[in-house]
Amino acid sequence: MKRREFISLLGGAATWPLAAHAAADVSRVWRVGFLSPSPPDIPSSSLLEAFRLRLSELGYIEGQNLILDVRRADGNLSLLPRLAAELVATRPDVIFASVTPAVSAVQQATTSIPIVMGPTASPVGSGFVKSLAKPGGNITGVSLMSFDLSAKQFEFLTTIAPTARRIAVLMSANPVHASLMNEALAAAQVLGLTVVPVTAERRSDLDDAFATMTKENCNGLVVLADPVNARIAELAFKARLPAVHQFSDFVRFGGLLSYGPNLSHLFRRAADYVDRILKGANPAELPVEQPTKFDLVINLKTAKALGLEIPPTLLARADEVIE
Repeated sequence: MKRREFISLLGGAATWPLAAHAAADVSRVWRVGFLSPSPPDIPSSSLLEAFRLRLSELGYIEGQNLILDVRRADGNLSLLPRLAAELVATRPDVIFASVTPAVSAVQQATTSIPIVMGPTASPVGSGFVKSLAKPGGNITGVSLMSFDLSAKQFEFLTTIAPTARRIAVLMSANPVHASLMNEALAAAQVLGLTVVPVTAERRSDLDDAFATMTKENCNGLVVLADPVNARIAELAFKARLPAVHQFSDFVRFGGLLSYGPNLSHLFRRAADYVDRILKGANPAELPVEQPTKFDLVINLKTAKALGLEIPPTLLARADEVIE
C-alpha cells in the first residue's frame, strides 16, 4: 500500500519554459532509441512503459509521429556496446540510455547524437557531463544520487537486524561500483560495521558470490545499484541474509527492504528531456536533475520469514509495505 504522496523532483517541469510543453510536431516522424541492460520480463519493464506513457502525454505517438527503437542486453552488460552501435546506425534524433553501463556504451558510440541519461549514479564521476549545472556535451538527464544513499542503507539494515555486524556488499561489473564501494566502506566505518566486498561480474557468478558470503560469516547484505535481478533476492532469502537494495523491484521479488529514488518518476522526467531536445534544446545547456524524494519499501512477509521484527517507527516511515 502507498503510504505517502510522491514529491516532485527539484527543478521539476514547472521551472522549465512553457514552450517546452508545446504540442509535439506531428508533421514529421521522430526516432528515439532506448537502451537498457535489463531483461523485459521483470517489473522494471514498467519503467519503459512510464517513459513511453510520458512521451505519449507530450504528443509523441508510436505509429504516428514516433518510432521508439528498444534494445535490451538481457542482463549481459557485454552486449551493450554492440546494441549501442546498432542504435547509432539507425540515426535516431535522440537516444535514451537507462543506467550507467548503458550511458557509457552509447557515449562510446557517438559524440554527436543527443543522449538522455536515465537514473545514473555519478554523471560527473563517470565522465558523462562536466558538471550537473552545465553538462557541456551531448549528454544530460537524471541522476540517481547513489553516492549519498550508503549511510541510510546501513542504518536501515542495522535497525531491522541489530545483530548484523559483518555486512557483505555485492558488486557487479558496473564501472561505478568501485566508487560506490568506497562510499559504503566509509558509511560502515561510522557505524562500526565490517564490510566484506563480494563481486559477481555476471549473473552466472551469483551462486559463488553467495557461497563466499556464507564462508565469510556475513549476517547482512547491501546490494549496490544495478539492474534488477530476481536471483539476488532469491539467494539472499535462501542464505537467510537480511538485504537492503536501492530499487523497489528487488523487494517485489522477495527482497527485504529498499531505499532509493522513485524510478518510475525519474523515467518520466527523462522523457521530458527527450521532448525538450526534440524541440531544439541543446543537451549541453540542460542541467542534470537530482531526485529529492526517496521511497522506503519493506517486504513484511520476507521479514517474518527471516524471523525479523520491523520496528513500528520504521513501518510508519515506509512509503510502501508488501504484506
